[in-house]
Amino acid sequence: YVMLLTLSPYTPTYRDRVSPPGVMIRPYLNGFTIAFNVSQRSTWQPYVDSMHHFLAAYDDKVQEEKNIECVSGQYFIQGGNESEEKKACQFKRSLLQNCSGIEDPTFGYSRGQPCILLKMNRIIGYRPGAGVPVSVNCKVQKGNESDLRSVDFYPGNGTFDLMYYPYYGKFTHVNYTSPLVAMHFTDVKRSILVPIQCSLNGKGIINDLNSDRFLGRIIFTLNIGK
Repeated sequence: YVMLLTLSPYTPTYRDRVSPPGVMIRPYLNGFTIAFNVSQRSTWQPYVDSMHHFLAAYDDKVQEEKNIECVSGQYFIQGGNESEEKKACQFKRSLLQNCSGIEDPTFGYSRGQPCILLKMNRIIGYRPGAGVPVSVNCKVQKGNESDLRSVDFYPGNGTFDLMYYPYYGKFTHVNYTSPLVAMHFTDVKRSILVPIQCSLNGKGIINDLNSDRFLGRIIFTLNIGK
């Protein structure tokens, strides 16, 4: 009991096994295969519903009420006591542009051009990229590279802005919403399984460890029918 009293509820004592970050995608419904037929709404509507549910916390009005505008391109370092509540930077879903679900409420699924969101796992105190924003790229994981002909990234050129880091933990960074990169698969070969690997790129990032498919990268499959 005495030893427990020495532990901080705000920052883990040992953090030697949690850096660099892993990644995850949304929507995530039936494992890492996103399969649907464009002509059958029932096959893609669950993905669309999942995206709207996930992005509800990123609605522009919600972010404007809870969080502040920050200076892009630099870490948002906050001092003070570790128990003090920290401010969080706004990440509005409108930043995701064609993948925001605002202009196109189906996120491209109704046209066979699905949007998929990528987010980094939260790590207390972590400053990714050593001062340079971490970027995302996608490629065919195994097979014909021409099966994936075009991917658009949002916001901007598909980077995680430095202003969303470091993260201070759930007890003090109460309104923190993780930054996202949207991947818009605008030209994928139809009616076949296309395994795709999307990776983080930046200083200090590890994305080629065979024993961990989620460390700095993620592998999923697209199967888009007519």
